[in-house]
Amino acid sequence: MAGIYIHIPFCKKKCHYCNFYSLPTKKYHDELIAALLKEMILQKSYLEEPVETIYFGGGTPSLLSEDDVKSLIGTVEKNYTLISNPEITIEVNPDDISLQKVRGLKTTDVNRISIGVQSFFQQDLTYLNRIHTSEQSEYAIKTFQDSGYSNISIDLIYGMPSLGTAHWKENLSKAVDFQIPHISAYAITVEPGTNLERLISLDKRQPVSDAETAAQFRFVMNFMRDRNYIHYEISNFCLPGMESKHNKAYWENSPYLGIGPSAHSYNQVSRQWNCANLEKYISAINNNEIPSEKELLSDDQKYNEFVMMGFRTNRGNAVKMIEDLFGEKYAFCFRKVLKKYEDTNMLDVSEDIVRLSDEGKLFADSVIADFFYAK
Repeated sequence: MAGIYIHIPFCKKKCHYCNFYSLPTKKYHDELIAALLKEMILQKSYLEEPVETIYFGGGTPSLLSEDDVKSLIGTVEKNYTLISNPEITIEVNPDDISLQKVRGLKTTDVNRISIGVQSFFQQDLTYLNRIHTSEQSEYAIKTFQDSGYSNISIDLIYGMPSLGTAHWKENLSKAVDFQIPHISAYAITVEPGTNLERLISLDKRQPVSDAETAAQFRFVMNFMRDRNYIHYEISNFCLPGMESKHNKAYWENSPYLGIGPSAHSYNQVSRQWNCANLEKYISAINNNEIPSEKELLSDDQKYNEFVMMGFRTNRGNAVKMIEDLFGEKYAFCFRKVLKKYEDTNMLDVSEDIVRLSDEGKLFADSVIADFFYAK
């Protein structure tokens, strides 16, 4: 099965921590929608498999009108093989949500909502430069639930200097009390070139504490496990059967098509990514050109990505599967590194399957990098 991602780069205001391609404007809104529709047609031969998921990301897709959403979904239906009852997700910001907005979305085929809550405490929202309030987050959740949406995810961020352990526990407790079936919990990351990096360097924001971030990650793992949530990917927790099908497909090496400026695509042979420039993107599409760069994946890259995704998810990595898929050379590499970790508490080994332990998840990037094949 395959997925389609549609990137909406518009925002009301740029969050301090954000390093995604987004613009604090809706300039060129109509031109962008037209270009997205046209790119879908130009790219319709990219996916050979039926489309199982559609995901509106950004940016802030909740700035779209219901007619925009219907038009984009309708163009997918006309140009791709879409399964019956696909998962269709839209990311929303709480400040965009009104009863009228939710009723409008109910007239579309959107059936999964991802709400960018980030925190239920104002000091955290101020640190992040979010526009919405805690009250707006709670209103958005209740309004979607009262309108019949049950497949709801919320994003929460931890590790901010403004967020103590007590408030982190309260954020998680509130999410569980709302009976949210899917929670994405992300550690705050100070990305190069972001406003947060600049503000920290100017002593206008407190720096992030690695120790506090690690402590809050340990806490969320235990807290969610105790409440029967499955930790199915390093940053994602869900009740049984409520995984994000779209994101899970990324982690399971399924093909996907990215539509829009900066959007990435993957077909199991190569990756390609559109230019991260709205005006250039629109101009190229209007000239019947896809403004993208492409990278053919080597066997080493395919193996490394497979191992990385296995460790990031509860799938883990099976040595026999690695040998079957990639050959003895890569299985030997995996076994050699595995032996290095025998006397550590970083891995859980059950029969043939190797997974990161809770402690290993704290050091996921470095542990995973050790398992990469390098000549």
